[in-house]
Amino acid sequence: MTDRRQAVLAAGAAAITVVLWASAFVAIRHVGHEFSAGALSLGRLVVGSVILGALVFTRPRRWPDKRDWKLLLICGLLWFGVYNVALNEAEQRLDAGTAAMLVNIGPLLIAVLAGLLLSEGFPRRLVVGSAVAFAGVLLIGTSSSSGQAETWGVVLCVAAAIAYAIGVVAQKPLLARLPALEVTWIACTIGAISCLPFAPTLVSETADARPSTIWWVVFLGAFPTALAFTTWAYALARTSAGRMGATTYLVPPLTIFLGWLLLDESPAALAYAGGALCLLGVAISRLKGGQRKVDSMPLTSTVNADSKPLSKS
Repeated sequence: MTDRRQAVLAAGAAAITVVLWASAFVAIRHVGHEFSAGALSLGRLVVGSVILGALVFTRPRRWPDKRDWKLLLICGLLWFGVYNVALNEAEQRLDAGTAAMLVNIGPLLIAVLAGLLLSEGFPRRLVVGSAVAFAGVLLIGTSSSSGQAETWGVVLCVAAAIAYAIGVVAQKPLLARLPALEVTWIACTIGAISCLPFAPTLVSETADARPSTIWWVVFLGAFPTALAFTTWAYALARTSAGRMGATTYLVPPLTIFLGWLLLDESPAALAYAGGALCLLGVAISRLKGGQRKVDSMPLTSTVNADSKPLSKS
């Protein structure tokens, strides 16, 4: 596969992820009226794990080595477990757009952690693009039409962002050795297991929920979880963690639009300017001129791995 084709496929995968993750913020807000945070997390992760597992077991598998399990546990427990519970609880208190904006301090944390721990360095365009996009997030936040956010909701969003950032940095080295689909399935399953204490609540709330709400939980598990996390892993394996993290700055403006369209949560005028800054920041961060050679190292190892039948995802 040529580098250009691979870049196009990675960009397409990242776009799918961004759209589906934006829809997840809105769906969580809607479903939260009938499902508590823990029950929703478990339901979503179980659906995602079942779908991903069905795909994994229909193809040749490369099981993780002992050295991989530590990173898989970190990714599964934090990104799939803690992140989902914290975000769902936060959206019991905050509107979807505000939650998306707050969680998107995560890409800045990813860029810093990837630079420190994955030797990705700090390319100038990544730093500038992240700063511009984060300024857009702040502008959207200050212009939010939802009023003052509850303090506990803000704290939970920050906790979700930290869990998300650590999970991504833990996931990145795994993708050089294992298929994206398999990494996503194992991490999702670990997250589901960590949420099993919420099983009695899930059973009780499912019995009382409307069928349409239950289908929204299935949607969250099938698309923003099973599909979007897999396309994320596919794209992450083919670029740097810092640049992929910056791409998710597109999520807040999309979430605000979907919230306005589906939940009647109208953004203030300044939110549109913030969204434009997010787009500009992502564009700057993805310019190739500022990439250092280190960014190509994960890509090279992944291409070599993908040339073997077992590693295609």
